Amino acid sequence: MKNFFILFAGLTCLTILFITCETEKFDTIPTGDEMTVIEGNNYTTDTNIQGINNGCTTIQSGELVDSDGETLTTGYNEWGYNYQARKFNGYYCDAYKNAAWCQPYVDVSLSMKWNDAWISNQDCDGDGLLDRHFGFDTYRGSGAWLTNHQSGTYTNEDGEECHWNYFVKIVAAPMDAYAEGGIFYNSDGTEIGPQIWGDFAIIQQVENDPCAGIHGLQYVSPDHAGLGNW
Repeated sequence: MKNFFILFAGLTCLTILFITCETEKFDTIPTGDEMTVIEGNNYTTDTNIQGINNGCTTIQSGELVDSDGETLTTGYNEWGYNYQARKFNGYYCDAYKNAAWCQPYVDVSLSMKWNDAWISNQDCDGDGLLDRHFGFDTYRGSGAWLTNHQSGTYTNEDGEECHWNYFVKIVAAPMDAYAEGGIFYNSDGTEIGPQIWGDFAIIQQVENDPCAGIHGLQYVSPDHAGLGNW
């Protein structure tokens, strides 16, 4: 049986620091148009060819770099990151530049999407890097979110090849939320979801692994599972 794991990609830093208003429920992994994605900050917009947008430096300027000092460009890079589109498509280890520690997961397919509050596609604070939680001191209350979709295969004890997939939505906890017993709650005591990475909460999990008897929705936030209004 495969062991579940979640990737928290630092994205531009490539380190492990790393809208709906209605609740969404899925019995299978959502793809494409099944997910409604709305950006988290009001300065989000498609950047222009001049490299400047409302005073913010864009990827098209050729002036922005990642944490390794490599110039960012539009489209997918060699590792599967598309910072302009706020997406990653590749394999688990690609997200960490094929680091030695992640080799057990090298065959796991991974797709991620995120909003501007998680990592923007422009620099509005002038530090030469893509913005994170712009306008907020930390991710708390920023409305940041990430979706993570993994899939792969393994061989069980009976020699059967098993195919599995996993989907999760993760949001930054609201400013007035509180954690208790590993669960985040909103200010009126409604459960948001399991706490992860300190200031983040899981609001939805979908998993399918027929060999293990796992099918469909595994968790949905009692507050709401839409990506907006956090």
